[in-house]
Formats: sequence, C-alpha cells, structure tokens
Amino acid sequence: MSPEARRNLPSVEVLTRLVRARLAELRADPPATVELESEVARLSAAALELGDGRLRRVINATGVVLQTNLGRSPLSAGALTAVAELASGYVDLEYDLAPGRRGERATRLGSAFQALLGVPAVVVNNNAASLVLALFALARGREVIVSRGELVEIGGSFRLPDVMKLSGARLVEVGTTNRTCLADYAEAITPKTSMLLKVHASNFRVVGFTESVSARELAVLAKERELVLLEDLGSGALLGTEGGGLGHEPTVQEALAAGSDLVCFSGDKLLGGPQAGILAGRPDLVTRLRRSPLYRALRPDKLTLAALQATLAAYVRGTAEADLPLWQMLRMTAEQTRSRARAWADDLGALATCEVVEVQSPVGGGSLPEQVLRGSGLAIGTRMSADRLAALLRTGAPAVVARVVGGRVVLDPRTVAAREDPDLMRAVRAALG
Repeated sequence: MSPEARRNLPSVEVLTRLVRARLAELRADPPATVELESEVARLSAAALELGDGRLRRVINATGVVLQTNLGRSPLSAGALTAVAELASGYVDLEYDLAPGRRGERATRLGSAFQALLGVPAVVVNNNAASLVLALFALARGREVIVSRGELVEIGGSFRLPDVMKLSGARLVEVGTTNRTCLADYAEAITPKTSMLLKVHASNFRVVGFTESVSARELAVLAKERELVLLEDLGSGALLGTEGGGLGHEPTVQEALAAGSDLVCFSGDKLLGGPQAGILAGRPDLVTRLRRSPLYRALRPDKLTLAALQATLAAYVRGTAEADLPLWQMLRMTAEQTRSRARAWADDLGALATCEVVEVQSPVGGGSLPEQVLRGSGLAIGTRMSADRLAALLRTGAPAVVARVVGGRVVLDPRTVAAREDPDLMRAVRAALG
C-alpha cells in the first residue's frame, strides 16, 4: 500500500463500524458460504473508498457517448480552463463591477442565448429541475394538458406525473398511448387550463398505428386559447445530428421556430456541456421563472455557469464540432475508429488474442433511441473469462469500463479520447498480467 493510501485510511473506530455493519448484514441474510478472503477484500475496498472519498477518473471504452452513469458529456478544454480559472478565487457571480452593486446570476448567459436562439433563457441544475420550475411558476394550481403517449419515465424511476404533482400543477391526460389528435387537446381545455405540455420522445419510440400532434399545431391552439406551450426537448441539440448513421434530432431552434413559448433541455446531453437545465423562450415567461422563489433552490453555481458559458461560446464562434468532445465523438468516422483499434491491437502484441471487430455505438443519455454509430472496436480474448478481465479493468488505475460481447471484452475507440490511449494500454496490460 502506498504512503498516500495509508494516509487516507479511516480511523480504527470507523473500521470497527464497517466490520460490525457487514457482520449484521451476514447475520440478517446468511449466505451459503462465507469466503474470508473475499470479505477482507470487500472491507478493504470500502475502507479505502471512505478514506479517499473522491470521484474516480474512468476511461469510457463502452462506445456509449452519453453514458449517464459515467457523467454524460465530457467537458471541452475551454470549459475546463474556465472552471479552473474561476474555481480558485472570487468571481463577479452576483456583482455588477461597473456600478459596484449587486448583480444577477440569472442573466449571466443572456447574451450567448440571445445570439444563438434569439430569446432569453434561465439556467437551473438539470432538465428535471427546469420542468419543475416551469410548472411551479406558470401552472401551479392550474391544469396542464399532456398526451398519454408522452407521459414519460426517465432514469431512476423519475416519472412525469410525479413531477406534475410535485410542482402543484394538475395533470390532464388526453388521447391514448399510441394516438392523440389536436381535437383531444382542444376538447380538454377549460377555464382552469394554464398550459399545453409537449414532451419529445427522446428515450423511446412508439411505432405502428400511431398519431401525434406537432408543436406547430399545438402552438396555434395555445395562442388561440391564450395558453402557454412548453416543449420538453430533453437532449437539447443546437446542431443537426445527421450523419454517421444517425437521423435527425429536433433542435432547440426548430422548436422555438415552430411556436413553442418555452423550450427546456439538458446541458450535458447533445449540447455537450455541464449538467444543467435550460429554459429558453418568451421574455415575459423567462422573467417570471427568474423571479420565482423556487429558482433560488434550483439555480446553478459559478462552476456550472463558467463551463456552460465556455460551451456556448464554441457554438457562437461556430467551432462546436471541433472544440466539444461530444461532437468529436459523434462525427468520428468508421475509418478513424478502425485505425485506432488496429493501433491498440499492435500495442498489446502477444499479451492476448486481439481482433478488430465491427461495433455499434449508441448515443445514450436518452438521446436518439434505437440509432447507432457504426465503427470498429478491439475484441480481446484471453484464458481468463471476459467477466474477470472486465472486472480487473474496472478496478484498475485508471478504471476502464468496457463491454463484454460474445465472451470477449470489447474496447470501443469512439468514447476514448486520443490522449487517453497510453493510459488505456497501460491499464489493459496491467489487467492481462
């Protein structure tokens, strides 16, 4: 054990509590056999994790671009620089330097959003929070009409009806799971109705005998009845996703052009920035969101704003595809992935049986479901089981998360940055022994 690891070990009292807690688990649900070596290893790992307490760096070799469990979109070099510069000291987060008085963090990114979207926006800490804020500020105690086919559930059992209940808005379901028409919305409107909500099916598909109402049609109805149309886009693309096997994902600009009064979307999905929720649209509605008492509980910190500002700056400059890791991965060609996989095979030499194979890389993160990017990866075969090799890779330094396909570990170059190649090869060689 290294000197640093020894320094990070918890106290004897804490270690004693860990042992007692594990013994209580074993007594409550006794296994058929208890392997002392396995239990010691488990407690040792738990002790080191407690003493260290840091998030661990992971090399994502799964090919899933927006891997939610691994933090979704990596930040750009510009975003990292901005965060590093502002994290070490004080910033003018809520201070207007020219007149020397209190400022507003809510308007910090106003010029960037205005330049990109032509409308103002408000930023909160994730897209679920943006939906809660919009419903609370604009529809609390009122009715919100939603198609039954759009009552989605996202990761972690987070369901739209539960969000509605939390916000204080009353859910009114219309249509059926597979078919909803404009008349369904129109007939459900009452004097208590405040909003029409359209939810983009970003993490599922309904196919076959289906019918849905476009945002453009709903916008006309909302305007006629003096209602707010809120569209939850989820992924929040600002650029076209076509190419490399992917189809079209509706962009924020398209949603606003179709007539949605407000559009909400994530910052760490197809935008390619930090975790954040963004609500953009009509200036009067955005002002109401900023003034809501709930906004204070949901607002982002200085580091999120710094990273998001740098991310948006790449779009303003027109360099997003070159500067943002997300778009670099999405635009990577099949030949580029094949070349990287071959280089890995050459590097590993005689340590294992290596084969360059075809792979399909999903976008992930609830974006572009059932669509994949085609390319090549490296399949590794050894005497040890693939599950054992994958486990060794996950617990190495740095940790490497890969896929197991057909009894072999497969490394996908699409989600491994070129600068990570030396570390990846060292980790694989160490795991292979």
